[in-house]
Amino acid sequence: MSYQDMETRQPSCSASSVSYVIESNDERKRPDENACTKDGSLDRHGKPATKGRTGGWRCAMFILVNQGLATLAFAAVEVNLVLFSKSVLRHTNAEAADTFSRWMGTVYLFSFMGAFLSDSYLGRYLTCVTFQVLYLIGLVALSLVTQLFLLKPQGCGKLGQLCEPHSPAEIAIFYVAIYLIALGNGAPEPALAAFGADQFDEEDDEEKQSKNSFYSYFYVALNLGSLVAETVLVYVQNIGNWILGFWICATCAMVAFSLLLCGTFRYRHFKTVGNPISKFCQVIVASMRKINLQVPSDVEGLYEVQRKEDKNNGVRRILHTDGFKFLDRAAIITPQDIFLLTNKGETANPWYLCTITQVEEVKCILRLLPIWLCSILSSVVFVQMLSLFVEQGAAMDTTISNFHIPPASMFAFDIVSTSAFILLYDKLMVPLYVRLTKREPKPPSGLQRIGIGIAIAMVSMIIAGTVEQQRLKYANHNGAETSALSIFWQTPQYVLVGVSEALIYVAQMEFFASQTPDGLKSLGIGLSMYSSAMGSYICSIILAAVMAITSKNGKPGWVPPDLNAGHLDRYFFLLAALAALNLALFVACAKRYNPVSFEKRAEGVEMEARHQASEA
Repeated sequence: MSYQDMETRQPSCSASSVSYVIESNDERKRPDENACTKDGSLDRHGKPATKGRTGGWRCAMFILVNQGLATLAFAAVEVNLVLFSKSVLRHTNAEAADTFSRWMGTVYLFSFMGAFLSDSYLGRYLTCVTFQVLYLIGLVALSLVTQLFLLKPQGCGKLGQLCEPHSPAEIAIFYVAIYLIALGNGAPEPALAAFGADQFDEEDDEEKQSKNSFYSYFYVALNLGSLVAETVLVYVQNIGNWILGFWICATCAMVAFSLLLCGTFRYRHFKTVGNPISKFCQVIVASMRKINLQVPSDVEGLYEVQRKEDKNNGVRRILHTDGFKFLDRAAIITPQDIFLLTNKGETANPWYLCTITQVEEVKCILRLLPIWLCSILSSVVFVQMLSLFVEQGAAMDTTISNFHIPPASMFAFDIVSTSAFILLYDKLMVPLYVRLTKREPKPPSGLQRIGIGIAIAMVSMIIAGTVEQQRLKYANHNGAETSALSIFWQTPQYVLVGVSEALIYVAQMEFFASQTPDGLKSLGIGLSMYSSAMGSYICSIILAAVMAITSKNGKPGWVPPDLNAGHLDRYFFLLAALAALNLALFVACAKRYNPVSFEKRAEGVEMEARHQASEA
């Protein structure tokens, strides 16, 4: 017997205010602009949101442009922070690299913090607004401290022109500014992605498709912002115009923040769900308390309630699954629980008795961990673009006539290919996939796209190794430090990495957002974003291990300072082999993955609307 609270009837939309109206003559459906959303989203007053007045692409566009401009400002600071530290702050190479590493690591830690606060306490909108204010303050502070104190004497800060030493107070203001920037950019990013997706009702077929497309456009906005920063603003800063570059960043952040505020009266919101850490701990503790009990074979013997707010805050119950059976003990109803629930009318103490949904939330996270670990290994390939691809390009012929091509500018091929692939995916790639596979019009799933992306990343490493072999051949033939092979031979590897990136990162955001419990979407997206940071650490470990092994007995190793004396090609082939191994592990994990099953939100609302319409 299942002990459930009686379901409290929620105020539902009338027939004229649901997502469609039934015409009496032919029962055709027509859209209703006054329809209530069926996913439980709320307007700014805390009332059920209406489709015609809230959300949709009008609000999503504010968020997308906000993301593009905010990323532009951040990338312009990020890409030249090492150069600024060396030229302006007089840091050594090691000090500058250490400053950058600690700063970037902090950005990713702040992402998790922001995702947690967003889902648990502040809500996504308030999280985005609060931290973007801090972001703007940090950029303005960086601009002011650079203009008033750091660039002395005038004209310093260019490559090879060091500035004067600075006082501890000036250095302290600089660090406060850049860590405010790290906090203001890192903390709201997962919440911003989830908040943009919240503007679409996933219970509506048309809006559900738009919701999936939003993640793609969100990543395009991020890439386009990076492209402008790493071409135009980087050039402005490299010639010593640090003040102008930083004030442009601050202006972009101010415009981005203003655009975010523009949709305030139309955004859709979801209620916060409280601290997920305590809920997870309650499941563990409750299951340990009942470790000697036998889990009933019938799910009816487990505890569940119909919460009053289920249809108003978009939090659905999760259907029971058979995995991780030991956690189901937390939902076993003991005679003492029955006495408290029936005779005394008390609510269940979650440290002793948890609902099926609460138990399944823990299972959701545990199931995602193997997929997340595979995504970390796939990120190792993307890290090469920012490091070894650039070093490889610097050892190639970088001239066209009298023009010198900065090796890092080849990164533009990655951004262009990523953005182009995402924009053409639904219109060109999916129809082509359906035609080649002769399947019904159904695009590849998120897990399938991640697997395809890992395979393409493996191919890109093979091509990079092949290009390196040819570079060595031409370098050795000429006896020069740089090869006669043109840097444009790197184009295929950059393009393939970009396509792989588009497949993996967008699919990861969609997959983690769809497979995390309602109310924890920001945390799920933050988890997918954090795989990039972990990939950087894994890459450093792999490179250190390779150099330790290959540089024994006085040998230069595979990746020495002089690439002509090493074997960078072998390192790329090693990464390709690791990508192949990762692909095999991912396929095994994907086949075993059991997707989460949610209850339907809108079935009751829809049936009631049809009934009212038939009586009208």
